[in-house]
Amino acid sequence: MHFSRRFLIVIFAFIASAAILRSAVAAQAFVIIDAQTGYILEEQEPRRKLQVGSLTKIATASVVLDWAERKSSNLNETVMIPQEAFAGTQENNIGFQPGDSITLRDLLYAALVQSDNIAAYTLAHHVGGQLGSLLSGEVTSKMTPVDAFVTQMNALAKQLKMERTRFVNPHGIDYQVRPMPFSTAEDMARLTRYAMNKASFRFYVSQKQRQISFDRGGHRLNYVLRNTNELLGTNGIDGVKTGRTTRAGDCLILSANRQPEVVTQGKMITVYQRRLIVVLLGSTNRFGEGWGLVQRGWQLYDQWAAGGRVADSKKML
Repeated sequence: MHFSRRFLIVIFAFIASAAILRSAVAAQAFVIIDAQTGYILEEQEPRRKLQVGSLTKIATASVVLDWAERKSSNLNETVMIPQEAFAGTQENNIGFQPGDSITLRDLLYAALVQSDNIAAYTLAHHVGGQLGSLLSGEVTSKMTPVDAFVTQMNALAKQLKMERTRFVNPHGIDYQVRPMPFSTAEDMARLTRYAMNKASFRFYVSQKQRQISFDRGGHRLNYVLRNTNELLGTNGIDGVKTGRTTRAGDCLILSANRQPEVVTQGKMITVYQRRLIVVLLGSTNRFGEGWGLVQRGWQLYDQWAAGGRVADSKKML
């Protein structure tokens, strides 16, 4: 009997989720939050500094989308992939070459759906070159466009009170990189909550696959991206991102959505949006543990909602 890879992932995830509900999670750190309020439903080592790999690209995309909104920039603008984008990126699954031209929008899809490092670097290179007026004199003649962009990534982290986070590049590579990048489960939940407030970001990370196009010497080339988040579309999961390096282990951030809850009290009607964000760092079974944490999260959410959604200020992001 033939079983699809996706079917087997769901079965194994279901088995793993049962174990998670009975015992501690093996991952180095995790946090489950209510996306609407930032209330922490459950956590394990939430402030432990760890490498997060390509989860970094959530910050990259956020800076690009913020810049586009602020400058009313057109994401259909075509940019050229620079030679520098290939340095140390380790893989090139799409098959980009220096000098290829591609829209900012398709670069965002490539970075978020298939976690492409070259796409993330190219976004940073282009947008970083446009950021001078936004960096309050921090840009010097010695600062490259990518340095300027990373400065803005860290400025966003500071704005979001991500006090235990340092970004050093736009893609999250941590091999032979100094200083070392790091973040925490708690900080990445803050960042994801911010990113998921943008309808455009939610759309990008919800795509199971997406065709992009780029130009090479006058020839149009197409490529179908496939989302690295293997739980997408199951159990209400509608985003967001995977990450993996040798140092970081397997990392995963999930968004899970349910229909809003409508509560009527007398003449007052209250609508509660129901969305969980799960951050999992340093796992050896990210899809199994991630599935289990979403299940666990909804159990905790239902208990919290039944108790009146009382939010202890010490458990708020």
